[in-house]
Amino acid sequence: MTIKEYVASRKEEIKAYVSGLKRKPHLTIIQVNEDEASNAYVKGKLKDANELGIEAELIKLPIETKEEEILSLIDSLNHDDKVDGFIVQMPLPKQINEDKVKEAISPKKDVDGFHPLSSLNPCTPQGIIDYLKHEGVNFVGKNALVMGRSNIVGKPMAKLLLKEHCNVTVVHSRTSKEDMHFYVAHADIIVIAIGKQGYLDNSYEYKKDAIIVDVGISRDENGLHGDAIKDLPVKLQTPVPGGVGLLTRITLLENLLKIYNSNSKI
Repeated sequence: MTIKEYVASRKEEIKAYVSGLKRKPHLTIIQVNEDEASNAYVKGKLKDANELGIEAELIKLPIETKEEEILSLIDSLNHDDKVDGFIVQMPLPKQINEDKVKEAISPKKDVDGFHPLSSLNPCTPQGIIDYLKHEGVNFVGKNALVMGRSNIVGKPMAKLLLKEHCNVTVVHSRTSKEDMHFYVAHADIIVIAIGKQGYLDNSYEYKKDAIIVDVGISRDENGLHGDAIKDLPVKLQTPVPGGVGLLTRITLLENLLKIYNSNSKI
């Protein structure tokens, strides 16, 4: 099943579930940037929520917003009973400390799963695991290679793959080219999130049954591109566009429902 088909089926399930709730779940998105990718992502999140009967609002703040102003807004949302969960869209302007913002969000409302005490996992890694499980991928004892060590994708992805009993290797900008080729050649599962268009290409050797999950996205005059070139000689390769971004968006709303249900039981 393609990612688009998988997400479409999950949407139908969520839509049916939400239609039976007494109160609609409420998501708030705070955005303090004019980043093109963020604009597209936020637009997609609002569209998804609307399709599924979930209330969603965008609070867009000017770039010059001060750190204390966004922290004050976060505090008010933490105490707003009408808001089930909220996210702060990254990246943030230089004057705002990203770690402070993440830690200010109540773990009980942290839909992104970034707070150290959150019971939820970050959306992109969790969405990838859920999709691969749906496709019948066996993780146990497999060699998993995570390319990139960001706090949003790389590190939590490695953690979740370890939880699934993979042998996990993380490579990054300081890994030698020689070692990079070695690890790629021996990997059963490759998750690449480095933001370098077409980095994985035919200069690398791959296991024929390997899986490549392409998290990277960049744009040029020819459109959107991933960190891997298309049609590599592997068993499964996720597309860009129409790939991991869709998984991230659906997982965000699944996280919101988990928070909604948790709060409803209190």
